[in-house]
Amino acid sequence: MLWPTTFGTVSSPRVQAAPSSGIERDIVMRSKTLAFLAAGLGTALTLTACGANQAAPPASGGSSDTASSGPGIPVGVILPETATSARWEGFDKPMLEAAMKAKGLEPDIQNAQGDVQKFTTLADGMISQGVKVLVIASINSEVGTAVAAKAKARGIPTIDYDRLNLGGSSDYYVSFDNVKVGELQGQGLADALKDKPGAQVIEIEGAPTDNNATLFYNGQQNVLKPLYEAGTLKLVQKQAIDGWDNQKGGTTFEQILTGNGGKVDGVVAANDGLAGAVITVLRKNGLNGKVPVTGQDATADGLMAILRGDQYMTVFKPIKEEAENTASLAALLAKGDTAGADALAKQSSDDTKANRKVKSVLLEPKLTTKDTVKEVVTQGYVKASEICGGDLAPVCSQLGIS
Repeated sequence: MLWPTTFGTVSSPRVQAAPSSGIERDIVMRSKTLAFLAAGLGTALTLTACGANQAAPPASGGSSDTASSGPGIPVGVILPETATSARWEGFDKPMLEAAMKAKGLEPDIQNAQGDVQKFTTLADGMISQGVKVLVIASINSEVGTAVAAKAKARGIPTIDYDRLNLGGSSDYYVSFDNVKVGELQGQGLADALKDKPGAQVIEIEGAPTDNNATLFYNGQQNVLKPLYEAGTLKLVQKQAIDGWDNQKGGTTFEQILTGNGGKVDGVVAANDGLAGAVITVLRKNGLNGKVPVTGQDATADGLMAILRGDQYMTVFKPIKEEAENTASLAALLAKGDTAGADALAKQSSDDTKANRKVKSVLLEPKLTTKDTVKEVVTQGYVKASEICGGDLAPVCSQLGIS
């Protein structure tokens, strides 16, 4: 199968994370008449219900200089799904909630569960309810672009979160340096295969409708293409996986592996979910632990696979930094401070479809191998108890993970 032609070339500058601050809210409602007391009580109950969100870890650093005595400024956040990656509900949601509340915002964070229609419906509801900023982690560029256009028509600024919507109208974008993510994946595989000249490589990439997948691929090729051309490595086949579907990724990999006579020396898997699907096929063929596999997101499953030796590396993206920068940007935009927002989003990303530059905050990802899994645990993204049970207890002990 041919590689989708949607993958293009993009640029990717870097920027450091901005700090966030804490907030304490205290709402007191009084009245002198019975009627007003009833109305006040109803309002208080409504606010209590709205505030009963899932508990989240507090944002780090900063002071309480953004605290107010009233309800926070309403901000809408739409996350894409839960099926292919645990990060959205496990990390992004609680970290965004904590960071936004620390900035005096009242976030309404919903997940579209991979459903484009639901994504649109959630956006329509948030827009009609009068959110002051809309943060979009879209399922694909088409729905993200449509939602941003609706918000813009109502004068609501939008922030593309983690994924840039090509052809869209959002003025701001917060993510990681995704070309760098791909470069780390490519370099990780090259390092693992450095003593095996002519090693055969299969590439299982992300969804062609996700601009991030394009950026990951471009970064990988910055490292791997010269090695393919020199004959240092041999590319067997590359294939994008619609919807980042792990099951489809495993099936596709197995077909390619079978077509190559069951031979493979290394696998580029675009994230930990696809890596897990690849490892399942390798295990079926008695190859797990013998073939280095890349990944991304530093999920608990991915880290355990690394500790077992089934996966060579992942890419750790400190999502807390992404959440805190998004909260800072949303707070500025909610107050109409575009100059402050521009000063924070001082980098730029190329929207190749709309032929425009998008003001961006791009954070630095980190390559994680067996020797550096401890860093992910130490920073609180995964608990030792989640990855160190059973057969992995001795490994964690040896690596000082507790």
